[in-house]
Amino acid sequence: MARTIVLGIDSSTQSTKALLVDAGSGEVLGQRRAPHPAGTEVDPRAWLAALDDAAGPFLEAAAAVAVGGQQHGMVALDEHDAVVRHALLWNDTRSAPQARQLVEELGGPAACAEELGSVLVASMTSTKLRWMAEHEPEHAARTHRVLLPHDYLSWHLAADKGTFFTDRGDASGTGYFSTRTESWNHDLARRALGHDVELPEVAPHPRAVLGRTPGGAQLAAGTGDNMAAALGVTLGPGDVSLSIGTSGVAAMVSDTRTADPSGLVTGFADATGRYLPMATTLNAARILEFGARVLGVDHAGLSALALAANPGAGGVTLLPYLDGERTPDRPEARATLHGMSSATTREDVARACVEGLLCSLADGVDALERATGVSAERIFLIGGGARSEAVRRLAPAVLGRPVLVPAPGEYVALGAARQAAWALSGAGEPPAWALPGMQEHTADATPAVLEEYRQLRDRTTDWS
Repeated sequence: MARTIVLGIDSSTQSTKALLVDAGSGEVLGQRRAPHPAGTEVDPRAWLAALDDAAGPFLEAAAAVAVGGQQHGMVALDEHDAVVRHALLWNDTRSAPQARQLVEELGGPAACAEELGSVLVASMTSTKLRWMAEHEPEHAARTHRVLLPHDYLSWHLAADKGTFFTDRGDASGTGYFSTRTESWNHDLARRALGHDVELPEVAPHPRAVLGRTPGGAQLAAGTGDNMAAALGVTLGPGDVSLSIGTSGVAAMVSDTRTADPSGLVTGFADATGRYLPMATTLNAARILEFGARVLGVDHAGLSALALAANPGAGGVTLLPYLDGERTPDRPEARATLHGMSSATTREDVARACVEGLLCSLADGVDALERATGVSAERIFLIGGGARSEAVRRLAPAVLGRPVLVPAPGEYVALGAARQAAWALSGAGEPPAWALPGMQEHTADATPAVLEEYRQLRDRTTDWS
């Protein structure tokens, strides 16, 4: 029997990854990658070039395609659908003052969370629109249409260039999609930008087909990268994924809507019709990169040093807010390495980097459990940072519970492929794909490490 093949695309901050996947089994048949420019604002046309490079050779073989893209990025287009300015990415925190303004205008954090599912922070698209309106009014005036990165790439893939679409999962991170009404709040988009703006069609259901490529492949709705990763790992209700990439993401699949007035948890929708409350940090894998660079080792060397130290790193604690932070909302923060003495070793510093990363993620899990009232059923560790032996071995100690680590893979692209297969089948649920190579990691809990971290977090509040 001939295979049915689908294509899943992950357009992340750093690169585009494309996977050709067997729609029946989930077997990966081929993969390609193309890099993106660095920075927190990027010409989105560079993503189109990377998409053509990575996915172009696969398109002819695919019966259906879906894109998982980095959340929140502001792609502003003029009336001719030309790019107005470079896209401001999720990790560009210049719009922190505008986030505070918009929250106040919405009636405060509780009212904001009730309408949007989330309290606005600088990562979200609406705050970037307000920043542009205030600082670049000529660009704001030219902006006729606003897309998210995955929307822009789906439009590029579509044969019909009058087609603009998104899904409720990625839309729920814009700051102008209401998870209360499950629709755009055009008044909030207008309030942010200063005038009416065209927004893409929201897919009517998770398995919708919204268009076709020039070669005839079906185009699924696509979604945000975190929603795609949840699909890729096949998370079910109560499961939590900890993704260690450029950002750190603790995400839980939930059957019920979340509206956390504290702002620690963003109450996003997911790509299945459920919800995906998340606690997200700006600093994750970069903490490991920082530690390796400062200590003059590679990632394997950092891991070996960390595992050679004792729990608690000889009293050294890293508060890892290297480039500001989102959870907690401290965009002007910087990192603090606390507790060093003349006895501190390179091993201690390496251990503090790994423990600081894991403590930050543990805060995310705790916030999810409090916001949803649901204890995590299973914890999955994914992303590039999960390839670190020290991260895998120390995670259950810091978190105080076992963790499951799938085999290394491109789970955002795999989740996009699963969505494409779902759209192709039209079935009631996405296809059931097995995850080979799953490993469970256990360790003796080290609660003192997390307690010391939280004490440092709570007393370190002034970065002026």
